[in-house]
Amino acid sequence: MAPPRIDGDKVLLRPLVHEDAPRLTGILNDEAVRRNLRLERPVSLAAEQEFIAALARATDEVVVGIVARPHGRLVGVTGLHHLGDPARQSEFGIFLGGPEEWGKGYGQEATRLIVGYGFEALGLNRVWLHVHADNARGIHAYEKVGFRSEGLLRQAALRDGRFVDVVSMAVLREDWRPASR
Repeated sequence: MAPPRIDGDKVLLRPLVHEDAPRLTGILNDEAVRRNLRLERPVSLAAEQEFIAALARATDEVVVGIVARPHGRLVGVTGLHHLGDPARQSEFGIFLGGPEEWGKGYGQEATRLIVGYGFEALGLNRVWLHVHADNARGIHAYEKVGFRSEGLLRQAALRDGRFVDVVSMAVLREDWRPASR
C-alpha cells in the first residue's frame, strides 16, 4: 500500500526511504526509546534497510516517517498495521526519539494525523494500541488524541528481565470527530 504524505503544523508524515535507515537505527538503539518498545536486542543497519525495502511491498500496513518541521529532521516512525482485518480495525504504532524530541507535540500530532488518515482515507472503524502501563507520557498523549483505555493486560510485556503490565487502548470512528478538535 502506498504510504501517504500528510502535512501537519509541527510534523510532516512521509514515506520512508533507504537513506533513513541510519537515523532510524540510531533512534531504535537509544535505550530511552527502546524501553517502551518490544525490541529484545539492538537493531542493525541491515535489518532497518530490509524493513524499509519491505514496506514498498506491504499490503496490510501503512508506515511513514515523522519529520519535525522546525529542523526538517526525521524524528520517528508511525503507522497502522493489520489493515486486512475484516472488522476494519488496525493496530497503531509509533516511536519517537530520542528524548530531545519528546515533549514538543510531535508524537501527538503524528498520532492524530495517521489515525485520521485511517478513518478518513482507509475507512477504518477502530484503531487500537498497547502501551506499557508505566508510560504515563504516552498514555496521556493517546488520551488527548481520543484513545480510551479498554483494559489492563497483566504482565503482558517483558522489559529488563521483568514482566510489566500493558494498557489496551482504542479509538472508534464514531468517537473520532469530537476527540480530534
